[in-house]
Parts: sequence; C-alpha cells; structure tokens
Amino acid sequence: MEDPADEFAAIADDIGERVRASGLRVAAAESLTSGAIANALGAGPDASQWFQGGVVAYAESVKREVLGVTAESVTSAQCARELATGVARLLGAEAAVAVTGVGGPEPEGDEPAGSVYAAVTVRGDIRDAHFQFDGGDPSVVVHQTVRAALELLRDALPEVP
Repeated sequence: MEDPADEFAAIADDIGERVRASGLRVAAAESLTSGAIANALGAGPDASQWFQGGVVAYAESVKREVLGVTAESVTSAQCARELATGVARLLGAEAAVAVTGVGGPEPEGDEPAGSVYAAVTVRGDIRDAHFQFDGGDPSVVVHQTVRAALELLRDALPEVP
C-alpha cells in the first residue's frame, strides 16, 4: 500500500483548488479516523489559507458537549450531520466534513464493524453517506474512511471554472 499522504494528496489538491476559488474555509470533525482527515487536508496546497482545523471527537462527551450532537446514536447519519455543522460553527468554516462509525474489528451494538457515516456541509447544504467497509482490520477501515470522506468533501464543493 502506498503512503496514505501520497494517495490522498491529489484529492487534497483538488479540495484546495476548489475552496481557494470559492473563498471557502474548511473544517473537519472526526471520530474513528482520529485526525487522519485533518492531516490530509493540512497537507493540501496553501492549507493555511483555507483549512481552519479539526476536532477529534472520539469520546461521546466531546461529540455532545463540544460539537452539539443530539442524535440518539453516535454512530448514525444524524450524528455525522451534527458533527459537520457543529465543527463548521465552532471553527468559523463555511464547509466541513465529519465521520463517525465502527472501525472494528468488533461490532458496536447493532452496527457492524466497518459501518461508517460521513457528512459534508457547504454553506448550509448538507450531504451524507453511509459506507460499509470490511471491518476486519481497523487500520484499513480508517484508510478507506479518509478516502471516502475526502472524496465526499471534494464532490460537494463548487468546481473550479
């Protein structure tokens, strides 16, 4: 497997181009990826101009008390949407990406290992997605989640004219 930083660089480059062209600032809220999305975004071109930062909300209390999550389940589409809107509000960003889910290798409650919820907000427009990755290896789930989240963010941003 190639270095994740190299693999995600092209997506981060696209994100950087799109947000610079549209004047947006970006933030990230992460649970199971523990900062890997912020790492990829921070390595993007001129990231200091558009990347506001991220919140690693691994603990349920951080999700609820810092980012305002009210969802009954912290592994749900509603939670991902609330994480995205909460981190955008907290960090003063017009766009944000968020992920939550079960990295594995064991399931959590009714959610199987590898079940991931992601959401993106761009100027109040929210998109979300559910992914079911092979939950056998948590590091593989994290890797797949970072890629999927970055692609979801990129695809939600305005294209460069």
